[in-house]
Amino acid sequence: MNFNFISAKKSQKIMNYVFIFSGVLTLSILIIILGYILINGLPALNLEFIFGQTIDSGKSGGIFPMIISSLYVTSISTIIATPLGVGAAIYIAEYSKNGKLTELIRFGAKTLASIPSIIFGLFGMSFFVKFLGLKWSILSGGLVLAIMAIPTIFQIAEVSLSSVPDTYKEGSLGLGATKWQTIYRVVLPAALPGIITGVIFGMTRAISEAAAVMYAVGSSTSIPISMLDPGRPLPLHLYILATEGISLPNAYGTAAVLVIIVLVMTFLTNYFVRKYQKKMIGK
Repeated sequence: MNFNFISAKKSQKIMNYVFIFSGVLTLSILIIILGYILINGLPALNLEFIFGQTIDSGKSGGIFPMIISSLYVTSISTIIATPLGVGAAIYIAEYSKNGKLTELIRFGAKTLASIPSIIFGLFGMSFFVKFLGLKWSILSGGLVLAIMAIPTIFQIAEVSLSSVPDTYKEGSLGLGATKWQTIYRVVLPAALPGIITGVIFGMTRAISEAAAVMYAVGSSTSIPISMLDPGRPLPLHLYILATEGISLPNAYGTAAVLVIIVLVMTFLTNYFVRKYQKKMIGK
């Protein structure tokens, strides 16, 4: 009896060390990657590099057109993917019964999330660029990224909506609210932090994709004026600079800007989500 107790205690201690080691190792890998990129990329950053025009395909000059292109395609993908992903999650969590259609939607979302990004790029070139006649443009790239972001937003939003306690819904319905009023005024506000997290995950995936937009957005180094103009988002610009040997220092600088944008988005999201949660509980 005592032997079993000691064995269980030792095994618990061993597993605690294993989990701590896993967490520290994961954090170390992240710090090493970010540190390597920032150490090599920060020396290239200055106002001319960030706000200047691109010269000689990126060999010199700045990356301002690429920043604008990234903001364009990310905004388009988010505007399209968010209502579709959240709407599908609301249907699954609140309206559907656990039948074949529900399982089919979940299966489709999981399949979309696992498809390699290069396949999305080829589909975008075939369907949006050629079949719909949108050509190589910001709009084509944004539509491709929207398709990629939908499953991420949908899956996280569904989990967040399903996690809302049933007592919230029952109390609202008991006071005479309709089902939609309950969803809009009770369920969605309670699940909003998780939904926002899903949207940010979708945005960060969209802003960091190169292969998906390579065949849809074009490779123009000019500032896109409209959605039908071609562009070159930051990940694609980074890929071209690195693989074609145009300028490795500028490639590191572009990577540093991309990392900083993602970090700022993540930190701001966490800050506002925490602030909203405190407001919801009255702190």
